[in-house]
Amino acid sequence: MSSDLKKDPLVDSFLSNLRLEKGLSENTIKAYSNDCQAFSKWLSSKKKYEVLSVIEEDIENYLKHFQKINLSHTSINRKLSSLKHFFNYLSKKKLLKSNPIINFSGLKSIKALPKSLSIIDVNNLIDAPDCSTFIGLRDRTMIELMYATGVRISELINLQYSNIDLNRSLIKVMGKGGKERMIPFGDDALSWLITYIEYRRENNLSLNSRDFFISQQGKQITRQAFWHRIKIYLKAAGLSMDISPHTLRHAFATHLLNNGADLRSVQMLLGHSDLSTTQIYTHIAKQRLSDMVKQHHPRG
Repeated sequence: MSSDLKKDPLVDSFLSNLRLEKGLSENTIKAYSNDCQAFSKWLSSKKKYEVLSVIEEDIENYLKHFQKINLSHTSINRKLSSLKHFFNYLSKKKLLKSNPIINFSGLKSIKALPKSLSIIDVNNLIDAPDCSTFIGLRDRTMIELMYATGVRISELINLQYSNIDLNRSLIKVMGKGGKERMIPFGDDALSWLITYIEYRRENNLSLNSRDFFISQQGKQITRQAFWHRIKIYLKAAGLSMDISPHTLRHAFATHLLNNGADLRSVQMLLGHSDLSTTQIYTHIAKQRLSDMVKQHHPRG
């Protein structure tokens, strides 16, 4: 079989099937063709030229190759989708002993590293709110506490006065699956919590509310509203990266591990039921070290 899948009669037949039976546009068919060609090129680099001999391990290594070069999940999933259609077509034609791609569904087996912020980035974000206003003071306190504890946004906005122990510098949160955990926080977060509480008392802001973080109307702040505020502060801090509501949680975990915290302790703080979920943060730390060496070492 030719090492160029694009010129292979099996691929030609596959593309014709897409065109005639599926009624796909030429642009879509071209994308399928390009994906097949890219897979062919990768196979050739591995000295493997027979597409009918491809096994599940080849598909897995191909996906890992894209993860290593930091290709987006969207792009990898598109390539995987093209190959699934191609190999499913070959399987229906009874040309394969076994379909090597049948057990692959998206990127469930390959997790992308979550984006994180550097310590400088976090400090710039924390300093962004205007604390001369109630909203700015509230947001500063929320960001401080989120970075200090690594809580999820849902856990943060659901905090009540009774969940906060200022004397012991602890908060009690209800995590996924109704699991309760106690999380310590540092002096900076404690100072802002006290300032926020005093402001609410002095200005008589919904003192009867059990909700700790409230809107100007005295209602519990929503997840969407808080995330909207975060995006404003990211822009104000000059941070244009595409991040998620969990980014401060990721920064909390990554910075702890970078500074010597053990994995089990970070797992407990984050409320992960499975240690493997926490282990992805060690990969971030290792990737940062690798990037630093490549950037600064004279032979990087």
